Amino acid sequence: MPSFSNTSRTLPVSRRALLKTAGAGAALGLAGTLPSRLFAQEPLKVAAVYTVPTEQQWVSRIHLAANAAKDRGDIEYVYSENTANNDYERVMREYCEAGHKLILGEVFGVEDAARDVARDYPDVAFLMGSSFKEDPSVPNFAPFDNYIQDASYLTGLIAGAMSQTKNFGMVGGYPIPEVNRLMHAFMAGVREVAADAKFQVAFIGSWFDPPKAKETAFAQIDAGADVMYAERFGVSDAAQERGILAIGNVIDTQADYPETVVASAIWHFEPTLDKAIEQVKAGSFTAADYGVYSFMKEGGCSLAPLGTFEGKVPEETMALVAEKQAAIKDGSFTVEINDEEPTSS
Repeated sequence: MPSFSNTSRTLPVSRRALLKTAGAGAALGLAGTLPSRLFAQEPLKVAAVYTVPTEQQWVSRIHLAANAAKDRGDIEYVYSENTANNDYERVMREYCEAGHKLILGEVFGVEDAARDVARDYPDVAFLMGSSFKEDPSVPNFAPFDNYIQDASYLTGLIAGAMSQTKNFGMVGGYPIPEVNRLMHAFMAGVREVAADAKFQVAFIGSWFDPPKAKETAFAQIDAGADVMYAERFGVSDAAQERGILAIGNVIDTQADYPETVVASAIWHFEPTLDKAIEQVKAGSFTAADYGVYSFMKEGGCSLAPLGTFEGKVPEETMALVAEKQAAIKDGSFTVEINDEEPTSS
């Protein structure tokens, strides 16, 4: 039985950088399903490979959902964090050899290697964060991502109403689809209530560098921003120190910044993971785009409670938020998915 380290691996330069060309394009062959013997084991043995610490926003939501499934007895769950990209394939293979039947993770920088591992272990299901789509030639590999543009749009409505300068700072990790679409959705919400809004957009080239994010945020605040979009850790710290507001992303950090974080778009990974567990146990897991389970109508994202800002956001704005949220859920309104790199205005 191989041993798996939860804390000792080197932090990679990027979790999703470089977006290596994967074998995710058009491929020959029909989509198959995993053998039914995969559901013979109860509870299901699940392992996760993370390239960042589990407290990082994005990964923390996967980790939370996996622990919830573990606590209710559906799965056994082990994980490795801080796994360097050049070590990722080895760790995946060790978990497969150890008998785990569902592998979770994020392979944005190791697309080719991860899909090669899936090909070598056809009896194992792989549910991996990826910028690429499903490939029928690798029927046991399903990509997912946090399509939480619905909730991001709603936070933009609130931000637009709360800003005095109509100048918004936005600090992201890398300008890749997973970040770009959320920023664009936020900007669309802002513009709906503040048509003359100005945006300062910057990327720090890291998924986990709070000091760099903080310094970048300070620069935007000095340039007039009075509401910060905190796509990365460190931005809300800068906002708090300067006495301005921030919008959270993926997780709700208002408890840590009660006078700063006015709203947050929350990602719920539970629908994505629960669907995969169900499919693996049923012997029907196959290549499919699991990103759809992050949509608000699927329960995959939500607007965090206003908490300390209850009653401080204009009533007409909250009425608009409620109207748009209902329309998103019933399908009568769709938030645009724009994966292009956002720019300052």
